Amino acid sequence: MLGEDHSLLHEFPEYQATITKLCQSDSAFTKDAKHYDALDKEIRELELNGAPIDDEAMHQLKHDRAELKDSLYKRLSNQ
Repeated sequence: MLGEDHSLLHEFPEYQATITKLCQSDSAFTKDAKHYDALDKEIRELELNGAPIDDEAMHQLKHDRAELKDSLYKRLSNQ
């Protein structure tokens, strides 16, 4: 679905406390979480504005978001 919210807290509501804790204590996690949410916001805005970039660029953004999401999930689930 276009414009769907995939922010970290939306994707992993069960880890809200862990996300908050890690964002306060782990600067690397905070940096990656902010980057993930920024990528998600950029993708959402592009989708809602008719994706004024080519398909390959959009695919790369979504690929980067997915890889970062997997990495963040692994860190969350190991807490």
